[in-house]
Amino acid sequence: MTQLVNGDGAVLVAGAGVSGLGAAKLLRAVGARFVVADDNPANQERVREAVGAETVTTAEARDRLGEFGTVVTSPGWRPDTPLLVATGEAGIEVIGDVELCYRLDRAGVFGPPRTWLVVTGTNGKTTTTGMLAAIMREAENDTGLRAQACGNIGVAVSDALLDPERVDVLVAELSSFQLHWSQQLTPDAGVLLNLADDHIDWHGSFAAYADAKAKVLHARSAVVGVDDPEVVRLAERTGRKDIVGFTLGEPSASEAGVVGGRIVFNNAGELIDLASAEGIEPAGVAGVLDALAAAAVAVTQGVAPGRIQAGLVGYRVEGHRGAVVHSAGGVDWVDNSKATNPHAADSALAGAGEPGTVVWVAGGQLKGASVDRLIAEHAHLFRAVALLGVDRGIIHDALRRLAPGVPVFSTASTDPGAAMDECVAFAARTARPGDTVVLAPAAASLDMFSGMSARGDAFAAAAMRHCP
Repeated sequence: MTQLVNGDGAVLVAGAGVSGLGAAKLLRAVGARFVVADDNPANQERVREAVGAETVTTAEARDRLGEFGTVVTSPGWRPDTPLLVATGEAGIEVIGDVELCYRLDRAGVFGPPRTWLVVTGTNGKTTTTGMLAAIMREAENDTGLRAQACGNIGVAVSDALLDPERVDVLVAELSSFQLHWSQQLTPDAGVLLNLADDHIDWHGSFAAYADAKAKVLHARSAVVGVDDPEVVRLAERTGRKDIVGFTLGEPSASEAGVVGGRIVFNNAGELIDLASAEGIEPAGVAGVLDALAAAAVAVTQGVAPGRIQAGLVGYRVEGHRGAVVHSAGGVDWVDNSKATNPHAADSALAGAGEPGTVVWVAGGQLKGASVDRLIAEHAHLFRAVALLGVDRGIIHDALRRLAPGVPVFSTASTDPGAAMDECVAFAARTARPGDTVVLAPAAASLDMFSGMSARGDAFAAAAMRHCP
């Protein structure tokens, strides 16, 4: 810690993208000596202009490793990146940008340490974070403590720490990458929502991915989704007896659950009414689970039930997370482009319609994940399926095996606009009044689109063109 605060040895920031720039701003603010390494000249220039930092290539950084006491890496940099491998061989500690934020905050560099509420899991992180932040903002009326959603939702953690108007409660959505690169991070409360295959290509195995996510269970108050067997296994592995749970069913002691259409918390056998389980946005099972998780974390922070109810009522789902983006001819078009893995697509398809009334639009980068279970569990829903993207063939093969009677359209176009237009045109021809067309790709978007938002926007625009 001393080398970060007192300047004993320089800090090497690995990566000059968004996270690297945030780390550089943070280090500049605390007067630390640091150098930024990146092989992209445009990124280097941006950092030099923003914070006046010295920049080097990764090869130059490797030659100068003896100058550095700590490396702060961008979360997306894989552990097998040559610079990080060399760093490890040199015995230099590697941490992530969020870990840097945590250490500086806990050291009191920015005043009294903040309250850290961390949300992670395979699916539902952004919605749960948004719901929890809405609840904690309602709680400001009682505590006077300003809350901010941050991390992978809106505001970087570093920007929240540097905000001239102090943020007292950091409601942080964190990825497996960010947790992998953390060592000391111990949130005041942390929730592990669920686990399924994702980012296996980055972590190398599901076990490594799960272990990264499970770091959140070191929180002072740990919350877990008890309907997920893998999450339960990881929770049991901690040996803790004080973990709080949430479930769609009737809750056991120290769990939030649903009874009679209400979200309740079981406090040693006494059911405490927290909020309505009806009318939650996004609609469906996924939205209720996210609300349960947010409510359970809020309970650990002593938030009053009325504030939990108000936060959930006021929350509105962000774009590309299950909103109906178009309706025409009795057909609803649902954009869940955020469903970038099979687990997220599973939640998106659950309750999407009656058997045979869903036209599913899917495809992209599967990142090593299997879609077999997803298709087997939802095949009865499909009237038809439209596929696009680099791994469309893998999904098509699974559909042939597991849903052989379902019509499938697959576009070979690599132009993002044309590919989505062809899929939507097929869906428009195929759907019947009362049907739902659901974009739930089960895959990442970067093979064709600039991001999942661009993919969702293309879907909505094409739906309006083909079904005016």
